[in-house]
Amino acid sequence: MRNYENLVIVKPTFTAEEIATVVKNVEEIITSNGGEIAAADVMGMRKLAYPIDKNERGYYHVIYYSVAPSAIAEIERRFRINEDLLRFVTIKYDTNREITAWNALVEKAKKAAAAPVKEEVPATEEAPVKEETPTEEAPKAEEAAAE
Repeated sequence: MRNYENLVIVKPTFTAEEIATVVKNVEEIITSNGGEIAAADVMGMRKLAYPIDKNERGYYHVIYYSVAPSAIAEIERRFRINEDLLRFVTIKYDTNREITAWNALVEKAKKAAAAPVKEEVPATEEAPVKEETPTEEAPKAEEAAAE
């Protein structure tokens, strides 16, 4: 079994539940062909480099997995049939150096998935404003400017 990485870009017109379903289907395609998913990295909604089918944005999702090389043709064929995906790319990690990099990416994705998600402060609640206190440097700078 070899190590692979798939980046899939899902259409941005879907709701969060529909995107989760599409991503689950993509992962199911991999596992149904004998793949073992090592990690997944949710990159979220991002701006595309160029419009694809009149879409300016897309939902990015990276999947790291191991599978037999003969299964890749079927996985990619099923990705091409799936109309919910704007684009996908499959990257093979073959040499020892590439496998080491793949292992590092998997560990990074696992840590990112385990980390708590930061919640944004709502715009209606104002964060406390820190008042600036005069420092000793300000009068010294004024004295230097006066000289």
